[in-house]
Amino acid sequence: MTKEMAAQKIEASLGKVFVYNDVIAAIVGFAAEECYGLVGMASRKLSDDVARLLNRENFARGIQISQREDGLIIEMNVIVGYGVKISEVAANVIERVRYFVELMTGIKVALVNVKVQSVRYAE
Repeated sequence: MTKEMAAQKIEASLGKVFVYNDVIAAIVGFAAEECYGLVGMASRKLSDDVARLLNRENFARGIQISQREDGLIIEMNVIVGYGVKISEVAANVIERVRYFVELMTGIKVALVNVKVQSVRYAE
């Protein structure tokens, strides 16, 4: 399985279920989208030191999923709104993402890292 096609394996009584990392990234993006103070997801690759706001279809590009023994590690690149307390927005995003990924996939989340790429005035 290639890195782009990486998946998390869930053992069930009737067989195995593979959840691709792009599916988990989509869950992460939709969960984070509802958080107050979050303007959007940013691309992992910054060109010209400017964070690019991703639309809904491209949320997975701002999210990286990896696995370790005690669960998933989720890395998120976000853009927050001007005037909000960044630490509270990040804590809310971490809690909501962890809850929804574990609820929808049954896979334990060990760590959620939120990287604030930019601050923008939310219109």
